[in-house]
Amino acid sequence: MELTLTHYLALSAALFTIGVFGIFVNRKNIIVILMALELLLLSVNINLVAFAVFNGTVIGQIFAMLVLTVAAAEAAVGLAILVVYFRNRGDIAVEDVNLMRG
Repeated sequence: MELTLTHYLALSAALFTIGVFGIFVNRKNIIVILMALELLLLSVNINLVAFAVFNGTVIGQIFAMLVLTVAAAEAAVGLAILVVYFRNRGDIAVEDVNLMRG
């Protein structure tokens, strides 16, 4: 059985759906929301690489590397903000994040 573009698109759609459900179903834990966001970016990377291979170019793979770089930076900055927030408040709750304004 050969893997075709349809298989990769189905996998990407499944990961994207899981990521969207992870964001909308769990609104209590910020870390789970960040992991769901990483799933969304992973599904976009699978699409980019699959279409790049299908078209015979490397542009999609280059964009996938850029998306991975942005995802790594987002994870590092997001976790750093969460660590500082946890040290100050003692709790990581989505409802209390808007207290950081000002």
